[in-house]
Amino acid sequence: MIMKSKKRSNTPRHKRLNRVSRLQAAKHWMPKYEGKNIVKGYSTHFGVDKLCAVKELEVLGYKIDTQYINRLKVSLIERQKFVERKDKIKEEKRLLAKYLEDKLDYCITRYIGMEIEENYGEDEEIPF
Repeated sequence: MIMKSKKRSNTPRHKRLNRVSRLQAAKHWMPKYEGKNIVKGYSTHFGVDKLCAVKELEVLGYKIDTQYINRLKVSLIERQKFVERKDKIKEEKRLLAKYLEDKLDYCITRYIGMEIEENYGEDEEIPF
């Protein structure tokens, strides 16, 4: 009997961990980290945003500058506003394209309808 192999996830295990597991794994990961910005390294390694990384690093005993935290919050708010503006512009373009398409369809239908009425009577067949 042939056994099916298990489907493996393409996402690395350290990016699938929940908070408790991340905190346990971080204890072993932090001594190996050689970068300058521990918050950025933590967030990229474990696949969390930087504010989450700050909270978890503070739980682990790291002191993070409050000015840095405030800058992260401001940048997050600005990013959300940018995405909202981008989505709004995209939606407006979609609505404009739909309106123009409907308007064009109406104009073409009206033009063809008028042409058919002018050139052909009710007795004659339409050539198409």
